[in-house]
Amino acid sequence: MYGPHERGHWSGGHIKPSHDFLEAGRRYRVCREFTDFDGDAHYPGEEWTFLGASFLPHDDGLSLFVSLDGAQEWQIRMQWRAEAQGAVLDTLRAYVGPV
Repeated sequence: MYGPHERGHWSGGHIKPSHDFLEAGRRYRVCREFTDFDGDAHYPGEEWTFLGASFLPHDDGLSLFVSLDGAQEWQIRMQWRAEAQGAVLDTLRAYVGPV
């Protein structure tokens, strides 16, 4: 997980307001542990507000932009490949749910 950055750092740019079932402005909770591209674990109970997402096709990179505290923004980097976070992204509802 990369950050924190000030409010608007990512949410003020060109990110998509949704990804799969995630919608900007809504709160979500991790319900099953997963590890992101940077090696950071996200444990059940972790909560954040979803800000948006971006996809980088060249590296199959998906970034989820979130706010843990409503004031700062974080980037959760994922890679949509089988050897990386592909299984998590393919079944994201099993890992993250609405609060």
